[in-house]
Amino acid sequence: MTTLPDSHRAPGPHHSDLLTIGQLADRSGLAASALRYYETLGLIHATRTSGGQRRYTRGTLRRIAFVRAAQRVGLSLDEARVALDRLPDRPAPSRAEWDRVAESWQSRIDEQIAELELLKLKLSGCIGCGCLSLSRCALYNAGDRAAEAGPGARYLLTRDPAGGPEPVSTSADDCGAE
Repeated sequence: MTTLPDSHRAPGPHHSDLLTIGQLADRSGLAASALRYYETLGLIHATRTSGGQRRYTRGTLRRIAFVRAAQRVGLSLDEARVALDRLPDRPAPSRAEWDRVAESWQSRIDEQIAELELLKLKLSGCIGCGCLSLSRCALYNAGDRAAEAGPGARYLLTRDPAGGPEPVSTSADDCGAE
């Protein structure tokens, strides 16, 4: 068998350029099950051998790195897919193409920083206050709907967990007296 120089190769990925799912898992640090899940979400794409085995181009490693970076800044997998869909299909997007996608994340990162700053302020207040009150602490008990129904384990006492805690009864008939 003779090999052709790169300039004489047919277009498209060649057998030596493709990775098995095990190789991709080893190189990316993700489990094969995660890679299959990424594929079902359209984050990565595989070709199939005649025997049905998945084969991935080396560019898939770049896509996985992109998805993991997106997750680190708080994007969902769906948001990462949308961002990836804006990139060209060729193996390596240009620096400018990557930069455009990264710029689209800036507002998201700024929002997360603002949320963390607010959390930091609330946490500092809790440390200063020291109450850790489950009845009035804005950090530990924000928007406590169960408190409106009265004291105790309201969700354990509820008749309909999907509807929320049962209302507080003021009637003597409801106190178990017959």
